[in-house]
Amino acid sequence: MVLNVLKVFGLSALAFVIGVLATPLLTHYLYKYKLWRKEVRTQAPDGAPTPIFSELHKERETRVPRMGGILIWVVTLFITLLFWWFSKIDGPLFSKLNFFSRSQTWLPLFILVAASLVGLIDDLWQTLGKGNYLAGGMRFSWRLVLIILIAAVGAWWFYSPAKLGQDSVFVPFWGEVFLGTFFPLFFILVMLATFSGSVIDGLDGLAGGVMASAFAAYAGIAFFQEQIDLAAFSAVVAGALGAFLWFNIPPARFYMGETGILGLTTSLTVVAFLTDAVLILPIVALPLVLDSSSVIIQLFSKRFLGRKVFLVAPLHHHFEALGWPSYKVTMRAWLLSIVAAIVGMVVALLGR
Repeated sequence: MVLNVLKVFGLSALAFVIGVLATPLLTHYLYKYKLWRKEVRTQAPDGAPTPIFSELHKERETRVPRMGGILIWVVTLFITLLFWWFSKIDGPLFSKLNFFSRSQTWLPLFILVAASLVGLIDDLWQTLGKGNYLAGGMRFSWRLVLIILIAAVGAWWFYSPAKLGQDSVFVPFWGEVFLGTFFPLFFILVMLATFSGSVIDGLDGLAGGVMASAFAAYAGIAFFQEQIDLAAFSAVVAGALGAFLWFNIPPARFYMGETGILGLTTSLTVVAFLTDAVLILPIVALPLVLDSSSVIIQLFSKRFLGRKVFLVAPLHHHFEALGWPSYKVTMRAWLLSIVAAIVGMVVALLGR
């Protein structure tokens, strides 16, 4: 038990420390090469031109670098491989601390890195003013196809009898529900739904706080399920997010960018399936659901009713447009995330 606590909480703290120490080097290069958007977006994420959106972002969007998410996935990858390497060359202590395992962490780590690299390409295009999606960047259709391909790999890993052989989902307070051949499709749809929550990356520190709460919740769920490797992975991600937040308490030193939020949303999906707690994901990640839903509602209302429901979508920008300072929106979203994460953990653990 002591080693399990050290493995989860100790490595999470180590991720935080390494992240804090590495950030000055990362931000040096982000600022040196001016890796920020070259023009302010004139369109909201719902695709419509709006003076409200550009007014909210004109001050900082072209002066604060993107790609801060590199810190999160590189620190996670570094710690994972470091302790795997230590386990090969030293004694039993490092073998116990190694959390790189086929059944629990290969897939979430692969998804984290793969989706983050897709996001990194998108961020580079945006900072170079390339592409034609909003203020530059990869076409949304291209990004969507790449995420679907990544999701398909994850679905195959779960469903294949030679891998995890999973074909059902657990419904809290009910039991297992057999999906059979529909399981891969369900997996892909859930990942796309979680990926749609990436629109939350729009204010200083907002996405970082929300995702830290979600990964911490799943670290707790995995720990109580005795999936210690998965708990350690989730806790390391949460620790790296803590380092990210250290420098992004409003005003932010850098933005997470697509290289952060794409990897986090997709790997969170995998962690939710691995803990067999995917149906509580909408609770744990409630702010993502609210932001994504607000964009869908806005698009539907404008298309079929000819009017807007929100001043601007996603929801966090609506509150800004109402006059809330950005830090107030962020802090309240963090509080909501913490409460939702706790509720989600309770449902997942008591619903067994």
